[in-house]
Amino acid sequence: MPQLALYTFGVLKSRLADPAPLTREFHDHGEAIYRTIGQHPGYLAHAEAVAGEGTHFELDWGAWGEFAVPAWYDGGRTVETLAMAASLSLWTDPRSAFDAVYTGLHRAALNRRQDWFERAAHPGYAFWWVPDGATPTWRAGVSRLEHLHAYGPAPYAFTFPRAFTPEGTATRIADTGPRPRRAG
Repeated sequence: MPQLALYTFGVLKSRLADPAPLTREFHDHGEAIYRTIGQHPGYLAHAEAVAGEGTHFELDWGAWGEFAVPAWYDGGRTVETLAMAASLSLWTDPRSAFDAVYTGLHRAALNRRQDWFERAAHPGYAFWWVPDGATPTWRAGVSRLEHLHAYGPAPYAFTFPRAFTPEGTATRIADTGPRPRRAG
């Protein structure tokens, strides 16, 4: 059964190395958010470096491939100048990803995104389907995000509001699987 890849990308208002309280706050939230999302039903994996030190560009990402960013990112690439946040993850289905993104700690962080990220004319994320057992790459994520920006949602790259099934049929997230019951 195909799996869902999710690439996210945003340009930060300040460099990650900036000691300002808002920058530190953004950085400090990351570990707890990854831990929480990693326990969410439907989550399969996220890109993690296997070796190296330094920025995303200098790390060995193993099967996730060489780190890449969209062409529109003109920020730094060194520890001192890096001003972006990116993630690459793998999910069983859009509903699971939606529920993980729009609940809990991640939802609280989304509510603060205007504090941390530049307002963008580009999409901040893209989904696409990958064959079972395949590992999406950073370059594929960039390609999908750039395609989404240029052409809009399609089976090649899509969003929550305009999703597609693995067969390429347009769907709504609400139609992609059962929604967990809420307590109370």
